[in-house]
Amino acid sequence: MSFTQYTKTAAVILFLAIAVSQLTSRPSEAGVVFLTISPGARPTGMGDSFVAIADDATASWWNPAGLARQSGRELTFMHANWLPGFNLNDMYYDFLAYKQEIPGLGVVGGHITYFYLGEQTRTDEYGVELGTFRTYETAVSLSYGTDLSDNLFIGLNSKFIYSHLSDSGAGNEKGSGTGHSMALDLGMLYQTEYDIDIGVTITNLGPKISYIDYEQADPLPTTFRAGLAYYLFYDDFNSLVLTGDMTKLLVRKGKDLDEGEDGIDTSDEWNYTDPIWTAVFTSWTDEDGVKDIVYGLGAEYWYNKMISLRMGFWNDDMGDISATTYGTSLRYDSYIFDFSYLDAGKGHPLTDTMRFSLNIGF
Repeated sequence: MSFTQYTKTAAVILFLAIAVSQLTSRPSEAGVVFLTISPGARPTGMGDSFVAIADDATASWWNPAGLARQSGRELTFMHANWLPGFNLNDMYYDFLAYKQEIPGLGVVGGHITYFYLGEQTRTDEYGVELGTFRTYETAVSLSYGTDLSDNLFIGLNSKFIYSHLSDSGAGNEKGSGTGHSMALDLGMLYQTEYDIDIGVTITNLGPKISYIDYEQADPLPTTFRAGLAYYLFYDDFNSLVLTGDMTKLLVRKGKDLDEGEDGIDTSDEWNYTDPIWTAVFTSWTDEDGVKDIVYGLGAEYWYNKMISLRMGFWNDDMGDISATTYGTSLRYDSYIFDFSYLDAGKGHPLTDTMRFSLNIGF
């Protein structure tokens, strides 16, 4: 990957963060995988299965079509220290989202994600320290959701992505350790007559991101997500919903190339990446096929619309990761405080990950 062009410290820390990202079973195939880190203490307490619910401001990330079913205004903020198992106290993930109804037009919104990987030390080829720099990545999205019928909703995100791995290239390389790109997210929600909602999204559709030159560019983590939400019961005092999501990375990197095919150097097959318009299909038929799908299950219970309890589970076979999640909420007036906790097993760097969210309605 292109981030290996930068200092050893930055590369190691970034690799650790990417390697344990819970939604990407093949992290080395894409860049800026912070885009796949799931926001919101409420969704993460449900096993990261929220694409068919998406009924708060975090819908601009989970499924922008969910905005179309909402009214009023809401602001959401979430903070999480990242990789607590490594005791890297200077790594964290922040998420801020807003949505607002525009009568007669639909619902608009957006979100900002910020992933901070800490302060690094720059050295030259002889190991002499040359100062420090900070490594971080961020994305800003604008969202819109509207209804096509009484039970069919669609949504769209447009986003700008900025990745700052280093202030400059390594050694004599030209360029800097920063890259940027643009992307689109597409979402759909369908309400059936059987208390079951269906959600589908394709996110991070956009050009590759490069740092030094385009020959070393990495594809964005284009992701397909589909899910169901079954409302077991719902009244003024009690409600229970069961959820299930599947997530797949739509990236195909590495290919057995015939000599001279498309003029590509066959000695560098692993760095060959299918274009996004073909990877959407070929990623399902490569050697991983459907084996890299990540599954999530969750449940959410509300009492009197004031207190909520959640539990979830997600599993990534290829990444050899599974986790149990727990969550709770407390509503006071127009404020909702959410908390989630993740247990990925003893010794796993994601274990003890806690997320805190605050939702404010207007």
